Amino acid sequence: MTMEERIARINELYHLSQERALSPTEKMEQKILRKEYIDAIRGSLCAQLNNIDIVEKDGSITNLGEKYGDRDE
Repeated sequence: MTMEERIARINELYHLSQERALSPTEKMEQKILRKEYIDAIRGSLCAQLNNIDIVEKDGSITNLGEKYGDRDE
């Protein structure tokens, strides 16, 4: 399932929840899809941040990925 399909299904489940109560299966699916979406966004953000270089006052370059990239959340 692509990210676009996941987002569409999350939105579909949201709109269904506004019309009626979701079944336990639908609630579980919604929870799983939301977690997958958040994990994908978090991973993308971490990858972007790991590629940022900062020029220090002394002229040296610090890569954030090398400095902080191995930390656990």
